[in-house]
Amino acid sequence: MLRPDTLLGCRPAKSAQDRARRLRPGGSKPILVFLDTILLSIGALLPIMNPFATAPLFASLTAGFDSRKRNREALLGCIYAFGILAAFLLAGTAIVDFFGISIPGMRVAGGLIISSIGFRMLFPALQNLVAAPSQEQEQDLDIAFTPIAMPSLAGPGSISVVLTAATQIKSLHPDDWGLIYVAVILGMAATLFISWLVLRAASSMVHFLGRSGIDAMTRMFGFLLVCIGMQFLLTGIADFYGLR
Repeated sequence: MLRPDTLLGCRPAKSAQDRARRLRPGGSKPILVFLDTILLSIGALLPIMNPFATAPLFASLTAGFDSRKRNREALLGCIYAFGILAAFLLAGTAIVDFFGISIPGMRVAGGLIISSIGFRMLFPALQNLVAAPSQEQEQDLDIAFTPIAMPSLAGPGSISVVLTAATQIKSLHPDDWGLIYVAVILGMAATLFISWLVLRAASSMVHFLGRSGIDAMTRMFGFLLVCIGMQFLLTGIADFYGLR
């Protein structure tokens, strides 16, 4: 004999609860969460990483390189940046807690590094007075890690985004956090692949502008780097003292 609660439609009510659970973010299909996380990672990292702003810097620093060396530096810069971001994603919380590093501290350090690079680009004559670099010396320069990978591509902004994701993934996605980690790593790889394409295209600027044009662009971009570094520095100080 059927119970009254069955006749009153408890099973349809249970089905409605199941449908509501499937519509909630936690009940989304894993493949949809996986794809959404990849797109969100690209959307969050690409504007901050901004390889289009790094392209003039890369073109000016590699003006004396041959095409093979230039393409190698672009590839290594993106690989280094991926390694830095992946390390902070997987072990970022432990690293920051162990050394007692704060996000404002990383901003101040990144600002100082960017400013020092900008000063060297803004006043290259000070180095030329000592010794003019030969073609062989220029080919031996390695700019892939600094300043291309860090702090240009994997700068304080990108690292802070990755650190924020690392501290929230397990709490927001306790059931499928491993899948989310893989999706974020794929999003970082896709973003740096776009950056690699932009840096490779930047090499054509060298042939278009010539040596004098590159020198002028180097000085202008050096000034911009000093401004960006000072802004990073001021933002880090303001965040540390809670002035904003």
